[in-house]
Amino acid sequence: MLLGQYQHNLDEKNRLAIPAKLRRELNGSLIITRGLDKCLFVLTVNEWSKLIDKISNLPLGKKPARALARVMLAGASEIILDKTGRAMIPEFLKNYAGIAKSAVIVGVNNRLEIWSQERWNEYDKLAEEKLSEMAESLEI
Repeated sequence: MLLGQYQHNLDEKNRLAIPAKLRRELNGSLIITRGLDKCLFVLTVNEWSKLIDKISNLPLGKKPARALARVMLAGASEIILDKTGRAMIPEFLKNYAGIAKSAVIVGVNNRLEIWSQERWNEYDKLAEEKLSEMAESLEI
């Protein structure tokens, strides 16, 4: 299970260090793609396959289903962590997420999310304010 949040800076080659606590749960190649809310998703190949299965079962005749598949799949890249646990973030994904230098890596159960520091701070503040409402609406 991937948990926690960590702040790291991209180096001059667009590499981001993935914390050791999170790396223990990740092995082999990973998939990075556009995520929801203007963050990036990082998934193991196994979790990526599960997501693709869900997307593949959406009704092809529905415009939102086609759009979701295009955005998620066209934006996907395979990444492999180097010996020091760094991942290369493709330029177009870095731009999509608005990451200039500082990034926040968030463990969300079966995936990592990579956020720009600014967007994460905004999102986290709003989410904290609405936490009780969200729990109530989802009947947790």
